[in-house]
Amino acid sequence: MPFQSHSEIRYFQFEQLGQGLTHGVFTRRGGVSPDPWASLNLGSTVGDDIQRVRENRRLALETLARDPASVYDVWQVHGIEVAIAEAPRPPEKPHLQADVILTDRPEVTLMMRFADCVPIMLHDPIRKVVGIAHAGWMGTVRGTVRYAVEAMQKRYGSRPADIQAAIGPSIGPDHYDVGPDVIIQVQKAFRSDASNLILENAGLKKFDLWAANRLLLERTGVRQIEVAGLCTACHIEDWYSHRAENGRTGRFGAIIALV
Repeated sequence: MPFQSHSEIRYFQFEQLGQGLTHGVFTRRGGVSPDPWASLNLGSTVGDDIQRVRENRRLALETLARDPASVYDVWQVHGIEVAIAEAPRPPEKPHLQADVILTDRPEVTLMMRFADCVPIMLHDPIRKVVGIAHAGWMGTVRGTVRYAVEAMQKRYGSRPADIQAAIGPSIGPDHYDVGPDVIIQVQKAFRSDASNLILENAGLKKFDLWAANRLLLERTGVRQIEVAGLCTACHIEDWYSHRAENGRTGRFGAIIALV
């Protein structure tokens, strides 16, 4: 089953990401934070107490048998920069601004935080590389996941045909209303394919982030793609949703590491 439980913690695992790594996309359940961050909030910039965030982080990492000292994370900025994690990030070292992290080091645990944007996990079982990308609408039209795959090719010699990609829980097309400014950017980025990505329902235009990121992966030559198909705005009992909770909420964590 895709959902796993450990004590009160509940997390999602992709079926195809099973060999040579550990991973999880953690729901909001099982942490120590009160409302409005209840309860496994991993975001330190949303108003929650930092000590509670650190305890939540410890609980999530412990679930996957990973040491908090092994983490490499970044300051996510809706861009295309790629960070290569050669070692864990020391607590005193400032976060790099990036929306992709890659590593071939089993001693490093990659972690990002989400609340509607798309988590995309990547695994090359041949070259033994893992990665994680963060893509909201801006990162999607900029092609963040394409830069992730290209970096895997350049840095590690990965072949797109070998890469396993997994598109995680995020806001679905049924809830992601967008305006003319976003539609114009989607049309510029995806050209003739844009009409398949901008949907209309009850007079509202909606952007399908899942299909858009799948298309970006396919354009790079990646064919092994799994889509969770879980909408964060539909299921706030499990996920934090910036839109569904009017901006006052926590951040759920996505974690991946080689073993």
